Amino acid sequence: LTGTSREQRAFQFLLAHAIPGDPHHILQTFDQWSYHCEHLSCVGPDKGRIVERVLLERAPLRVLELGTYCGYGTVLLAQGLPPGARLYTIEGDPRHAAVAEKVIRLAGFSEQTVELIVGPSEEVIPRLREKHGLMNANLVFMDHWKRCYLRDLRLLESHQLLAEGATILADNVLFPGAPHFLQYAKTCGKYHCKVHRASLEY
Repeated sequence: LTGTSREQRAFQFLLAHAIPGDPHHILQTFDQWSYHCEHLSCVGPDKGRIVERVLLERAPLRVLELGTYCGYGTVLLAQGLPPGARLYTIEGDPRHAAVAEKVIRLAGFSEQTVELIVGPSEEVIPRLREKHGLMNANLVFMDHWKRCYLRDLRLLESHQLLAEGATILADNVLFPGAPHFLQYAKTCGKYHCKVHRASLEY
């Protein structure tokens, strides 16, 4: 009825209530919106703590996020980066990317720290090294279309974009589910797998 998307409405709420340059407060304000106003398919605070723990343990210098959406996961990742690290995030929907860009900059992250790349992941991944300077990633966070998880993991492998000992963190593999991705990760012999049990966001 308003002529704006729920993502744009969430951003207007952020502008009105969040503290610019404070990533933690931006995430809290997102959570407030999603709990009390409209549901957004963001990582949310419960699963967010798992992401924060992995970042703390791994201290990755080069992070790749597949599925920026509104920028919630991007801000979550960016605030946990060690000094000098860089985050590349890919979003296929230009409308979501437009909101995410504003959210990322509102949180205080520059293009030197967070680069948002708009385009389908299957087209962007093969160009990451030549066009965007990502030699390889220490951490990959997958939170885009579940049916693309396996395809994109194979693309990352074939283009040698995974650093030795890299961590792949994939959201929602049990529900709505990414069974082919999960089966491959468990049986191909390249990965040690761990499933983190968590509640659905919000």
